[in-house]
Amino acid sequence: MKIALVSPYDITHFGGVNAHVLNLATEFTRQGHDVAIMAPCNVRMSDISGIPFFSLGRSYPFHTAGSVARLSPAAWKHWQIGRFLRDEAFDVVHVHEPFAPVPMYQVVLASKGLTIGTFHAYNSATRRLRIWKRVLLPIYRALDGRIAVSEASRQFVTTHFPGEYEVIPNGIEIDHFAKPRARLPEFDDGKVNILFVGRAEVRKGLKYLIGAFSLLKWEMPNIRLIVVGPGNPDLDSARYMAERGVGKDICFVGSPSYEDLPSYHHSADIFCTASVDRESFGYVVAESMAAGLPVVVTDIPGHRSVVGGKQNAMLVPPKDEAAMADALRTLIEDPALRERLGKAAREKVEDYRWSRVSSLIYDYYQSTAAAVGNAGNGTGFSAL
Repeated sequence: MKIALVSPYDITHFGGVNAHVLNLATEFTRQGHDVAIMAPCNVRMSDISGIPFFSLGRSYPFHTAGSVARLSPAAWKHWQIGRFLRDEAFDVVHVHEPFAPVPMYQVVLASKGLTIGTFHAYNSATRRLRIWKRVLLPIYRALDGRIAVSEASRQFVTTHFPGEYEVIPNGIEIDHFAKPRARLPEFDDGKVNILFVGRAEVRKGLKYLIGAFSLLKWEMPNIRLIVVGPGNPDLDSARYMAERGVGKDICFVGSPSYEDLPSYHHSADIFCTASVDRESFGYVVAESMAAGLPVVVTDIPGHRSVVGGKQNAMLVPPKDEAAMADALRTLIEDPALRERLGKAAREKVEDYRWSRVSSLIYDYYQSTAAAVGNAGNGTGFSAL
């Protein structure tokens, strides 16, 4: 099958959607499919790790949903996009975040193959969708099939664009995180290490984890918080650390390479995330589960959909420092519980192995093609 996988984000900048596109492309290629990637990019290149690449124009930073997205405003690329799709004659054009501007619209409307949209976002700020609904309706209607990466994502998008959406989760490179690694020497001193992984954004809730840590530190001096992602604390987190005198026990290690990231998981005893909202799929949670860590997560839809329930993780209310401290204290004091939850998490995360996820997506291509063909709408699609 000939497949185009399309991302709205600069492909050279790491993020959840780009990770999904790149890993899905790699998996489909391994299975013998003919795959190309389309995305914005600020450097000239014709392929990514041997997979053909078509640029959707230069990217620029835009602030959205409490984060920064590197998107392309290149409306003038529509002729090149149309010609590329026509010349390549893809069987499937799979667009991730089809409502992201501007090239996504052009790809969807120019596609002659089976057109699938995957919705990744879960965003409580719905003003943009309300304002632009009339503009986005033709994009929605041009999609032959729709996927949501979690129940949270499905609920979010159906609020404005009701319809049928297949829930297929993101994939995780499980073996990359599960492979045993020695503890990093600087964290191999007998302390109980608590790991946080995330960007320096308010919605990630790091200050609440620091608050919970400060409640524990004076009664449990043999603990440490390792923060992976930001090289320095944000202003709120820095204030918490100064006011509560725990700065020397919190290590900000910056952003390691993807290859080195699992070393921090295997140097930790507990993983904790503190996001307050707007998580569609907890990538960092799933990666920690793959490493076999017991996880403490805030009880928000994007986390619940990943952990699958209290049998696999400890869930606490967002912004509740006391509840988070209690959950961490329970795990610190009970190594047997840590081991049991770590094993349960490791079993649950198999749901997100790329071989399984890619099979679900491919099966959805097949069933959607059959449904579109049977609908007699003139597209001429049949099962691929």
